[in-house]
Amino acid sequence: MELPATKPAKTNRWLPYWAVFQADVRQTLRSWVYRTWVLVFVLAAAGYLLFHGGVQHKAGMIQLASKLNSDLLRWTFLGSVTLIIVLTAGSISSERGTMADSVLSRGISRYQYFLAKWHARLLTILGTFLAMGLVALASSFFLVQEDLSLVGSLVALLTITVVLSVVVSCGVTVSAMTNSTVLGIAVLWIWLYGTGFALWFLPNGLLSAQRLLGSLPYTLRGYYDLHELGRLAGWSAIISCVVAAVGLIWFSRRDV
Repeated sequence: MELPATKPAKTNRWLPYWAVFQADVRQTLRSWVYRTWVLVFVLAAAGYLLFHGGVQHKAGMIQLASKLNSDLLRWTFLGSVTLIIVLTAGSISSERGTMADSVLSRGISRYQYFLAKWHARLLTILGTFLAMGLVALASSFFLVQEDLSLVGSLVALLTITVVLSVVVSCGVTVSAMTNSTVLGIAVLWIWLYGTGFALWFLPNGLLSAQRLLGSLPYTLRGYYDLHELGRLAGWSAIISCVVAAVGLIWFSRRDV
């Protein structure tokens, strides 16, 4: 008697990637550095907007939303860079002791592991920054003199978010190259701020975040050069992908 033919079971090759991705998102959300970052941003933004809103309503001093939000986004960007470095520099290096036994020996390739870590940090960190920025911009509508452009505000926030993707990608890449989280933080901090300082001297501030931050008040009011901002965002996305590719190749060939 012949047994009925059975179909071979289908295997999802990206299931290990999805498992590491989910685990890293949960790990990041539970991190005290991440929670401190969110808490500090919320308290600082609320206090800053409430103070200037109160000045406008009580003293009658006009507080322009574009000026307040540009200052808020500028200092949030500068402060977030350091905390993002801490959040990403240990994404892979902190698991070096258990990586080979608990992860890489159980059906997941190094490519999937690196991509899962990179994508998880991008989604968590950039998504959080974008959400907090949207809340801050929306809150200013009710507290200060409104002179914001909706499109300009979205353009400014999205451009800063894309620039921050370079920081996240550099953090994950350095974490894949180094054995120590502390060493990764030091190397990444010096390299990012040194590179940013050097870019400031390029002609016309090309690819300079300083120029982007300086033009925020005009961008928020809707006066911006979409071609220039698009070029900055495009180069930031390209640099982010190139840096991640370097980290992926390095990680695929090194001992864990």
